[in-house]
Amino acid sequence: MAEYNSKIKELEDRISNTKYNKKTQMAIGQYKAQLAKLKEKESTRGSGTSGGQGWEVRKTGDGTVILIGFPSAGKSTLLNTLTDAKSETGAYAFTTLTCIPGVMTYKHAKIQILDVPGIVKGAATGRGRGKEVLASMRSADLCLILLDATRPQEYDVIVKEIYDTHIRINQTRPDIKIKKTAKDGIRVGSTVKLTHLDEDTIKAVLKEFRINNADVVLRSDITIDQFIDCIEANKKYMPSLTVLNKADLVPEQELKRIMKKYHADLAISAQNNINTDELRELIFSKLDLIRIYLKEPTKAADLDEPLIVFRNFSVGDVCKKLHKDFVSKFKFARVWGKSAKFEGQKVMLKHHLKEGDILEIHLR
Repeated sequence: MAEYNSKIKELEDRISNTKYNKKTQMAIGQYKAQLAKLKEKESTRGSGTSGGQGWEVRKTGDGTVILIGFPSAGKSTLLNTLTDAKSETGAYAFTTLTCIPGVMTYKHAKIQILDVPGIVKGAATGRGRGKEVLASMRSADLCLILLDATRPQEYDVIVKEIYDTHIRINQTRPDIKIKKTAKDGIRVGSTVKLTHLDEDTIKAVLKEFRINNADVVLRSDITIDQFIDCIEANKKYMPSLTVLNKADLVPEQELKRIMKKYHADLAISAQNNINTDELRELIFSKLDLIRIYLKEPTKAADLDEPLIVFRNFSVGDVCKKLHKDFVSKFKFARVWGKSAKFEGQKVMLKHHLKEGDILEIHLR
């Protein structure tokens, strides 16, 4: 482990001490590729998996939110405020020692919220049960970073630990295709102007990963780090919210400064129930949920109880959500609403639905 740490430190120093420009671009790309491989080896030593094993929590409801923050940031208090859970709370660190789920009901949606132990610096390498906490993020649909407004500097540590455990918050996977071939070397094509890396750097980085023959198509203007992420293909991309808790303990002007510096989405007090309704709306919005309505053939649609699904859900996704056998028994469906070209349009499993659509499913 000491050998890995020494090599990692050496590469990190090289990268930080090398000014990035066109002349150094390739060298920095190679250093970062070597660093990524070393970190992957370090993270899997002794654990058997990348990032460790998270807690076994059965996903329920229409979406899952995980609360991430330092010990005593107020996660348990917030869970109890938002949901029907009863998580032990206390004014000292490490109150929560396992994963505690609760359900928040809002706008007909049932949103699962997970309270996990606080993370600390070094969590990604296992300190303070950090591997279990961060691995649990992979099963969530939204990460809520909860900061103590009196200790906002913890944000940088949290974001780094999340990044080091192969999770990319508020990012989507770049549109890149890497297809390995048997011969002809590395061929690079791009549909956009690349401002962060050139063809020689792309080839050099691929060769660090022992990819010597491949067709590469880039449809996104990406950085070296994003390109390496796509090569490794083990990253989880997910939306995130940053929320300042205990906002009532900080002067108003200082709170504004902190929110601006850390790009916080909202300031709350979970203890005193300040702005918690606004947080519920923010969670619903960030999960990007929509409402659709179901109807049986020859009957009117049930417009009182919508089905809550993620935006761009397909008819097939809805079938899976309703019952495990619906896909195998599916015959066709009819749709009324924004996604239909005309009322009652006949559609199949791949048809994507929109807010307010009415769906009628026909089974064999």
